[in-house]
Amino acid sequence: MMYTMEKLSHVTEESICKLVDAFYTKVRADEALAPIFERAIHDWQPHLDKMYAFWSSVMLTTGRYKGNPLIKHMVLPDIKPELFDRWLALFHQTCTELFDDDISAAFGVKAERIAESLKLGIFYRPDRPWPPQSAA
Repeated sequence: MMYTMEKLSHVTEESICKLVDAFYTKVRADEALAPIFERAIHDWQPHLDKMYAFWSSVMLTTGRYKGNPLIKHMVLPDIKPELFDRWLALFHQTCTELFDDDISAAFGVKAERIAESLKLGIFYRPDRPWPPQSAA
């Protein structure tokens, strides 16, 4: 989907949909992330609908999202800690393209917390160093 590059100055359900659509367009084209998402998601519209509800709940406190993101991510076989950095980079890029600096930063803070929470839930073990070391 193409959107004008006019920056949005407030968060609405419509602006959340634009963000989610633009972000997942990037994800689906990303060399590192696309294969993981393509294996996990066979019908994209239900996933996008969940993400609209998720970000609506996060940013507008609507309570529309009902689910457990940690469980969904824990079962992904190829997920690695460094993929969250790529996810965040694309998310920040998309926010910067769509929103003014204040709104972009507000989304960014939430996204950073969500990513860290998911990484802790998936990868943290008391007997291992944190953050996990990259397998590079």
